[in-house]
Amino acid sequence: MMLSRLFSPLSRSITKTALRTATTSTSAKITIGEQSREVFDREDKYGAHNYHPIPVALAKGEGTVVWDVEGKRYYDFLSAYSAVNQGHCHPRIINALKKQADILTLTSRAFYNNVLGEYEEYVTQLFGYDKVLPMNTGVEGGETATKLARKWGYKKKGIPANQAKQVFAKGNFWGRTLAAISSSTDPESYQGFGPYMPGYILIPYNDLKALDEATKDPTVCAFMVEPIQGEAGVVVPDPGYLQGVREICTKNNVLFIADEVQTGLARTGRRLCVDHDNVRPDIIILGKALSGGMYPVSAVLADDDIMLSIQPGEHGSTYGGNPLGCKVAIEALKVLEEERLAENAEKMGQIMRAELNSLPKNVVKIVRGKGLLNAIVINDKIDAWDVCLRLRDNGLLAKPTHGDKIRFSPPLVITEEQLRESCHIIKKTVMSFT
Repeated sequence: MMLSRLFSPLSRSITKTALRTATTSTSAKITIGEQSREVFDREDKYGAHNYHPIPVALAKGEGTVVWDVEGKRYYDFLSAYSAVNQGHCHPRIINALKKQADILTLTSRAFYNNVLGEYEEYVTQLFGYDKVLPMNTGVEGGETATKLARKWGYKKKGIPANQAKQVFAKGNFWGRTLAAISSSTDPESYQGFGPYMPGYILIPYNDLKALDEATKDPTVCAFMVEPIQGEAGVVVPDPGYLQGVREICTKNNVLFIADEVQTGLARTGRRLCVDHDNVRPDIIILGKALSGGMYPVSAVLADDDIMLSIQPGEHGSTYGGNPLGCKVAIEALKVLEEERLAENAEKMGQIMRAELNSLPKNVVKIVRGKGLLNAIVINDKIDAWDVCLRLRDNGLLAKPTHGDKIRFSPPLVITEEQLRESCHIIKKTVMSFT
């Protein structure tokens, strides 16, 4: 099994330039190359200011590492929010993309194509569901699942027209559409974008009693939940939580929707995160690593009783199920399975949490996660943004979330040697703030 690949140096055509220092926070000075500064300035001038990136201008990626425009090498510990579980530029996935791109890329769903059925058969058999509805992005997967749940609620559960409700856990994150932010409890996500989607009920995460009370309402059609809350800071629920969710949803005739866009596809040490608890949701949402970071592909999986609630003309996407995306997704899934990346994530995750737990508790208060989806909660007196800037200076890229939390989610092809070197960088960097 190929768990790593040789890394070639960045092209010699990328020349080093004079460096200058810029202040980006109250307590951290960083060195920025002229080529990087040009990249930052161009984006700042011509692009919308809807992101606040770590100041590094990436130009090349391979496996677990990336290089910036000046040629500096970094370990990638974000993996494009788990979209590149298979590693950057995996040759098998690239070859699948190139081969199909020369043949046929898009037909729309106005016609059949000779690849979609192949993908549908493969993905449904792999995950054990009757049907798949293909889309492009993770948030489209979430939108599809919520629409499907409402349609099922009206046609199968008998909810009166326009009265369907859906339950979400506080702290959730599944995208930036109006529907997604309507379920958010993060002011940065929803503030200033109202009015919001009606029919949403928010309950505490990891609270089965609250779920039971909310889903007793006969107009509730579904509960949508992340098995581990990623954007909230890798919040892992209590043992048995997902089993309780399954039991309560079954009892109250409510669909259990698992948002596995970030937690699925081997990231937490299993094919799906729900597999840790041996539960089967009614609807599964997949995205991100479904294409190995090559091309936007998402999917919603469900059985016939639910999926066939939607009829022709009621939902779709021009690019959903296109031949190029389907071939890429098949190969991306085969890489996860054949290279046993879930098993590697489980093994490497245990090593990583053991390493991080060796840090003093007055510096790193909490270490949590499963597989290679992990996070630390740092001392309130330390700025997580400054830590990430210094991590970058030391050759590792990560991003803070919610002030005092830093996620660590490297590509699943990482080797033990690479992981231990990365943990050394993290520990050295964090301790430099004491």
